[in-house]
Amino acid sequence: MSLTDLMEISAYNPLDNFERLATTRDWAFDRSSDDEVTLVVTGEWTEYHLSFTWMTEIEALHLACAFDLKVPALRRTEVIELVTKINEQMWIGHFDFWEKDGLIMFRHALMLAGGTSATDDQCEALLGAAVQACERHFQAFQFVVWAGKTAREALSASLFETTGRA
Repeated sequence: MSLTDLMEISAYNPLDNFERLATTRDWAFDRSSDDEVTLVVTGEWTEYHLSFTWMTEIEALHLACAFDLKVPALRRTEVIELVTKINEQMWIGHFDFWEKDGLIMFRHALMLAGGTSATDDQCEALLGAAVQACERHFQAFQFVVWAGKTAREALSASLFETTGRA
């Protein structure tokens, strides 16, 4: 590999794709460093704070998506149970409970090994998967935190499919 090839690989940063995406969609964003950009996306239930981190050393684009729902100490065990039940059904990405901050977070990563560049479509799919997973499960987390439901009850109440129309 030539020096020019190495310079091109090190100059590439997939976070530029997310800046363009945010600008195009008129979303608030902050580029806090060369390695991190944060977007705010409004969903149906709440605002989602998506943090994208470019991890050059392992050639991975990491996504962490949080929403404003603090889990009180008394509900943490049930929330952890809910996270486990949800993650059993997930095909991509996963939810985490960050005990220190009392936050629920969706996380996923896109591997870009060998100097591969992320396409705009891949970046949109990564962002879309996070928002979709959070939108799908947000109410279940609320049922556990605010309504005192068990993980099983919360999933049953929030994931039913409506068919037909009124």
